Amino acid sequence: MDRQGRSQWNFGELFPAAETRKVFSVGELTGRIRGMLEQQIGRVWVAGEVSNFRAQGSGHIYFTLKDAYAQIPCVLFRTEPVSHRELIADGQKLVAQGDVTVYEARGQYQLVVCAVELQGVGALQVAFEKLKQKLAAEGLFAPDRKRPLPKFPERIGVATSPTGAAIRDVVHVVRRRNPSLEIVLAPCRVQGDGAARDIASAIHLLNEFGKNGRLHLILVTRGGGSFEDLWAFNEETLARAIFESALPVISAVGHEIDFTIADFVADARAATPSAAAEIITEGFVSSCRFLSQCGQRMRQLFRQQFSSKQFLLRHAGERLDRAHPRRKIQDWQQRLDDLHGALLRRARQETRQFRLRLENTAKRLHRIRPSQFLKQRREQLRQLERRLNALCPEQVLGRGYSITLDAATGQVLRDARRIKAGQRLKTRLKTGQVTSRVETRDDPQ
Repeated sequence: MDRQGRSQWNFGELFPAAETRKVFSVGELTGRIRGMLEQQIGRVWVAGEVSNFRAQGSGHIYFTLKDAYAQIPCVLFRTEPVSHRELIADGQKLVAQGDVTVYEARGQYQLVVCAVELQGVGALQVAFEKLKQKLAAEGLFAPDRKRPLPKFPERIGVATSPTGAAIRDVVHVVRRRNPSLEIVLAPCRVQGDGAARDIASAIHLLNEFGKNGRLHLILVTRGGGSFEDLWAFNEETLARAIFESALPVISAVGHEIDFTIADFVADARAATPSAAAEIITEGFVSSCRFLSQCGQRMRQLFRQQFSSKQFLLRHAGERLDRAHPRRKIQDWQQRLDDLHGALLRRARQETRQFRLRLENTAKRLHRIRPSQFLKQRREQLRQLERRLNALCPEQVLGRGYSITLDAATGQVLRDARRIKAGQRLKTRLKTGQVTSRVETRDDPQ
């Protein structure tokens, strides 16, 4: 049969055999996926935030690690020798190491955890916290053991790198604020293996040099850096060297946000090396500021005191004027004038009343015996007139007597012993008065 004939009648396999396929059970498929995960991924480190924390009574811990995009269930079995289990808590950011596997009963993949660290700083942060708790329990951070810093240090020791920015900052601030302050540098490494021992040796060296008052305090400092860069200041060797220092120690490590074990042990902490230099020179700067203000303050106090003393002096003068004998004499003279006026008014009043009574009596008698009564009353009146004339000062002066007074005060003089030579006198006569000056006096025998 030719080619065309063959193709025309060749219809192929009209009834092909059934297609061959592999059907897995759920358990088989889950087991294969588990094997692939364990072989191809295996043990990994995973970072995330803890959520859904659950501690079972069996001792196993279940939680979820999540980030902004996904989450993975985790399990930490009780038999797994994992330290720092206390770090696992809701909201805590961790780095967990474990084996990626599948929990076949639920068909979900999970991480079987075998190690836990804090995220970011890892084991260093854990070591930091453990050392911090240990030294705090021993009392190295106790506030009552911290010594006060000298207010006016004359010479300080600095333990730092001779080529770092920290020593330049310290020198710059000291020269600007207190050029007389001497700096003794103990060069040492401040980063890397063995740096903590170098800094501790520098502190011991400065303590030896500072005996007999040659140093007043020690500054341990360096510039900023990462947590790992600053780790030398978190080692126990350096912490104990600071604690055992006979001189006060200031720690100025890193930037303001950086805290190290050395900061907690030191007698004082500064946020930066420049801030430490400002603390050290604060007493000198404050004294200079105080002295610069002393002149103005003294002038102000002088003005206040002068004003106060002027007031007291004026008040004392007024009191002295009121207590002066002349003032007393003037008061007595005024009082005497008042009494004299009152006496005259009383006398006139009594005279008027007496005359009124006399007239009334005369009228009554006149009605009874007018002539006799009138004669008696006239005689009484003449007698009273004579008595009144005899008592009148004008009559006394008319008989040749005079009244001598002190010309200055107007006081009546009765005793020659009270008169002084040269004193001006005023003599009152019946008619007029005479002013004279005393030349001599004759005292009574």
